[in-house]
Amino acid sequence: MFDYIVVGAEATGLGVVRELTKLGKRVVAIDSYKERIELLESEGFEAILADPTKPETYKDLMDGIEAILVLTSNDELNLETVKVLRSLSKDVFIVARVSSQKFKDDFKVAGANLVVFAPDVLKQYFIENVKRIEFYRKLEKFRKVLENLKDQKLGIFTHDNPDPDAISSALALKEIAEELGVQADILYYGEIQHQKNRAMVNLLQIKMLRANETDLSQYTKFALVDSSGPGINNSIPKEIKISIVIDHHPAENVEAEYVDVRDDVGSTATMLVEYLKELEITPSKNLATALFFGIKSETDDFKKNTKISDFQAAIYLLPYIDRELIEKIEQPSISTETLDVIGTAVKNREIYSSLLLSFAGFINDRDALPQAAELLLRLEGISTTLVYGIAKGYVYISARNKDVRINLGEVLRRAFGEVGSAGGHSHAAGAQIPLGIFEEVKEKEALAKLVTEAVKRKFLSVLGIEVP
Repeated sequence: MFDYIVVGAEATGLGVVRELTKLGKRVVAIDSYKERIELLESEGFEAILADPTKPETYKDLMDGIEAILVLTSNDELNLETVKVLRSLSKDVFIVARVSSQKFKDDFKVAGANLVVFAPDVLKQYFIENVKRIEFYRKLEKFRKVLENLKDQKLGIFTHDNPDPDAISSALALKEIAEELGVQADILYYGEIQHQKNRAMVNLLQIKMLRANETDLSQYTKFALVDSSGPGINNSIPKEIKISIVIDHHPAENVEAEYVDVRDDVGSTATMLVEYLKELEITPSKNLATALFFGIKSETDDFKKNTKISDFQAAIYLLPYIDRELIEKIEQPSISTETLDVIGTAVKNREIYSSLLLSFAGFINDRDALPQAAELLLRLEGISTTLVYGIAKGYVYISARNKDVRINLGEVLRRAFGEVGSAGGHSHAAGAQIPLGIFEEVKEKEALAKLVTEAVKRKFLSVLGIEVP
């Protein structure tokens, strides 16, 4: 008849009854105080006036029960109740509240499956609400920056060659801005070359403008998502002032009117879902699908650097997404050029213990580099891969890692941060380095050799490995 029995109708028990009922659960409360039972019944809840320490109280209530929650503020009463319940059933799941750690073992011995220490719950409640208060204050500042732009135009930059996380985050910020009365465009430098990225933009009809083909003077202010400033994995001119920065990569000394940089989430898209929720903006089907794919892609199908907030964001989006479109995005055709880059990377691989480095050649499709790095990481005995190629005056590097002892983002920053831009997470990172004086070398074979030696020496030396 019931899914849950809640013993104790004080503030905690009453709150639990209300929340479980909201979730569609069948709940009955038991308490020995008439006033509490009358309060529950006045709100339409099932309640029984009885002594919870008497076996007969539970007659006809135990069949099919999911759990019994013993939540009074009296430790001795709770302990006696647990003993009675366990004597009635060896299988029923019992959760017991305890106000002091010194009683915890007694409850375990008595048969409680889960003992909840009240002060810990209270502490966690306050911590969560402090975080919420901090976000609300941040949200108000964010809202003010956008509201000051009403009837003006916002340019939203992504990093160069945007990936699904950057694309979906920019789309979310665009929809939020427009909800608040601000016109916005998504801007990017580089190319959208990865097959899945192109499929995403085309299938979801996401309008994105090439920044180098756009008159930037038409925008009053600029925002940047999935990157923390001009020149950090992007070609945004240094003189451009960024007003809004939202990013999930570790960064210091970020300058903007509004800054939200966190590394306790697995994707920037997760952060934008939080904005949509708190601003009470229901995502369109295309936006929800884009954000879900952005989170899924950035966390490698929720396997890498995934936090609870990423799962929560994905669950929130599920009712709004188009599953068929996601399947189509995930299964695009692969270009012959991408196949050639991957093939070259496989052919040129060099292995140092569990590390694999490979020069993928002179490329047009830099998005093939992470695909090659991920494929090579599947080789037996390999825990870290670094694949690099030369394109348009730059050396582009993509690295992947499953060795918990190595923080790949930090390694690449130490190896290449001073000569270019580099960063990322422990499991996935990238870098881009201007060729500089090497660009004067016209013979491709000689240039490839110089670049290979330089990249190998820098990367391996940071890891404490001598270059042969």
